[in-house]
Amino acid sequence: QVQLVESGGGLAQPGGSLRLSCVASGFRFDAHVTGWFRQAPGKEREGIACISTDDTTYYVDSVKGRFTISRDNAKSTVYLQMDNLNPEDTGVYYCMTDLAGWSPYAPPGVARTVCSTTKGAYSWGQGTQVTISS
Repeated sequence: QVQLVESGGGLAQPGGSLRLSCVASGFRFDAHVTGWFRQAPGKEREGIACISTDDTTYYVDSVKGRFTISRDNAKSTVYLQMDNLNPEDTGVYYCMTDLAGWSPYAPPGVARTVCSTTKGAYSWGQGTQVTISS
């Protein structure tokens, strides 16, 4: 049974930092593209950062240069380091994994493709709230 458990959300001030973690279980983590989606109040869920099986990354323009996604396959964990936060970063952050497995590596461009839609065969975490406010 695929399970994703996020942690690390909370309240931060503008300009501050937060680090999200997501521990995966129930599948071979290193063979799957994984990432973070965000749902801001009143908006649709969108992919903000995804990482492929060879550590290739994709970021949506609004977080480039401020957020860093990384993975530790030995710990079956994906991280999202968020720096220079602003109020527009407020929302519920969801960890996800594409259920399609790749061996040895996913082809180029898959991280961007995964982050570009919510309609794929994905498994989702429960979400963690991030609020940026002074």
